[in-house]
Amino acid sequence: MNTSVYIARRYLFSKKQTHAINIISGISMLGVLVGSAALIIILSVFNGLEEVILKLYSNFTPELKIEPRLGKTFNPDEPYFLSLKKDRSIVSFTEVLEEKALIKYAERSFIGTVKGVSDDFLKGRQLDSTIQFGSFTLKDRGTDYAVIGATVQGSLGVSLKNQFVALQVYSPKRTAGNSTNPMNDFVFRSIQPSGVFGIQQDFDDIIITPLEFTRDLLEEPNRVSSLEINFKKGTDIEEIQDNIIEKIGNKYTVKNRKQQNTGLYKTINYERWSIFMILVFVLIIALFNIVGSLTMLVIDKRKDIAILTSLGAGKSLIQGIFFFEGMMISFIGCIGGIIMGSLVCLAQQHFKLIKMGSSLSVLDAYPVAFKPTDFVLVFFTVLGISVIASGISARLSVKRLDEIKKDL
Repeated sequence: MNTSVYIARRYLFSKKQTHAINIISGISMLGVLVGSAALIIILSVFNGLEEVILKLYSNFTPELKIEPRLGKTFNPDEPYFLSLKKDRSIVSFTEVLEEKALIKYAERSFIGTVKGVSDDFLKGRQLDSTIQFGSFTLKDRGTDYAVIGATVQGSLGVSLKNQFVALQVYSPKRTAGNSTNPMNDFVFRSIQPSGVFGIQQDFDDIIITPLEFTRDLLEEPNRVSSLEINFKKGTDIEEIQDNIIEKIGNKYTVKNRKQQNTGLYKTINYERWSIFMILVFVLIIALFNIVGSLTMLVIDKRKDIAILTSLGAGKSLIQGIFFFEGMMISFIGCIGGIIMGSLVCLAQQHFKLIKMGSSLSVLDAYPVAFKPTDFVLVFFTVLGISVIASGISARLSVKRLDEIKKDL
């Protein structure tokens, strides 16, 4: 065993003449432990929130979305799209036609987005998990129904129990002119709501209808706004995306989930790393208590240092003793913090100890998810700060060495 490491270990567990050194060392170790645990807990909670949010978004955000680069609509019956539709790795191939429209219910009105979807929209999606009221029904016994976002429902005061009042959806006619009655320039259709879904504001201001209803409303018999494609599990989405881009050229854009929701991913990452950096600064303060602890230890062990020096120990060995002393304090605190943080997260996973509030329908308690990279990140973050703090302490110990020699 290295001499410096051996002596540092003895100093760590031995009694000191000055009792305050034990207290300061304990506080330093406790600070590292709490800081490390907090980092693990915060990162795990953000992982859980990210998984839940993205899972909910995946119900409405396809794995790949094809849109025209110029204009609003395109023809989905092009030869390449017809051949792509037959790909066996595809779970759902949804034709989508959407546009802004005026939505009225009783005496209220709201400007939202009407999204018409083909039958494949219901394949491979857990849409019932997003429903707050009613059901996710678009067709039943030959009748078209609409599923509306929570924002639409709240703005219009829609009641699913009232079967006598339907949604009225208005869209400008393609041949709109200067009519004396402005309402003559609009196409309007009525549709009964079957359910209310809630995810996030970006989605909650839309109403989802069968594609045929939207085609009739917008007077668009053939063209679509986008194609939404989902694949079987294990499919390499990036490879397929590159292949599609290569074959369809510059006329279209092909976006994966991250590209469709860049704002969401950026927000999650900004919040995660902002809180991470705040906790790192707290951890730095805790770790730099080691400097004070080791400085007092140098004073406490000045006779030992003098004896080691007289036996031929150089400055590098003395410096190494206090460097490894600081690293041991940090290492024990870090490992203890990671274990404690993991136990807290496991307890939250199994017993749902901390609730988010009963008013939330999607989440009852804070979700938690582990990622191996988080443990590695926390360990090396603590290790890096510990090296700096212990290095400073070791340098100070060497500077004190000459003063100790004079005193003795």
